[in-house]
Amino acid sequence: MKAVRFHRHGDLAEWVYEDAPRPTAGADEVVVAVAAVALNHLDLWVRQGIPAYPVSLPHIGGADVSGTVTEVGPDVSTVSVGDRVVIAPGISCGRCPRCRAGRDNLCDTYRIFGAGCPGGFSEYTVAPAANIFPIPATLSFEAAAAFPLTFLTAWHMLIGRAHLSRGQDLLVMAGGSGIGSAAIRIGKWMGARVIAAAGGAWKQKRCLEIGADIAIDNTRENVVTRVGEVTGGRGVDVVVEHTGPVTFSKSLHALTDGGTLVTCGATTGPTVEVDLRLLFSREISILGARMGTRAELEEVLRWVGDGHLAPVIDSVSPLSKLRAAAERMVARDFFGKIVLSP
Repeated sequence: MKAVRFHRHGDLAEWVYEDAPRPTAGADEVVVAVAAVALNHLDLWVRQGIPAYPVSLPHIGGADVSGTVTEVGPDVSTVSVGDRVVIAPGISCGRCPRCRAGRDNLCDTYRIFGAGCPGGFSEYTVAPAANIFPIPATLSFEAAAAFPLTFLTAWHMLIGRAHLSRGQDLLVMAGGSGIGSAAIRIGKWMGARVIAAAGGAWKQKRCLEIGADIAIDNTRENVVTRVGEVTGGRGVDVVVEHTGPVTFSKSLHALTDGGTLVTCGATTGPTVEVDLRLLFSREISILGARMGTRAELEEVLRWVGDGHLAPVIDSVSPLSKLRAAAERMVARDFFGKIVLSP
């Protein structure tokens, strides 16, 4: 089969579109003919090489995968050849106390498809049968690949962790990203007033088009000042944050007293400085979010399938053009999800 692999860690040039062995199904596994796979910042980090995601080389990335089942293992009874499916990106043991308590995203053996194991930047991929979900008939393969990691994470951040409620003010940093665009959709559907910050007038416009009530071009406007203006000096109840040091301080200062910052990433670096006086004097909460649970994915899939939550697709390109797609991601010249098709 054809696949995009890297044989050593490094820059974009290490990704090579080449022949690779076609996988076969183990006893409790399923082989999927990949129809669509989305690109994530995670794929860039894994290729560069970071201790949190050790991989065997050569490695095939790609966490968000949809396609058609072509082979099932002898112990698999829940999936059939020919099924249209999406792969749940979080892999856990299913047996430990955290998994049994429904907190499988905190499983000690938790790993992400395409990071802790080979993924979907290929014509065929293999996954545990437990991670296979049927695609609703209403969804295209491209839409099915565009939602799992980002919509699951945004849902877990807003609903599972920050408990966003109707009538609250929500600030979404990096509104043009996969996480950001998903958070805009979810926040609007939950009845919050959504304020989105994004880089550039065209992203500002797109944020409004996908549901934001107010959009801020953070290349021309001061986010904290603008948030103060639109909230009457109060600040927002919840901030979705995942870019790290470039925006973290702004996110904290945009909050109202008793507000919540929820973060799931560090795309501009892992280290931030926090004035502790700001936290205790204003009773601000900072929450972490690690993707989401299987139960949350099932819920998100239902709402996506029903059309209540629509994934935002930036573009669809051939898998052989992965490098070019990644260059756009590095340059932040995209909005929503970049999807690839083998």
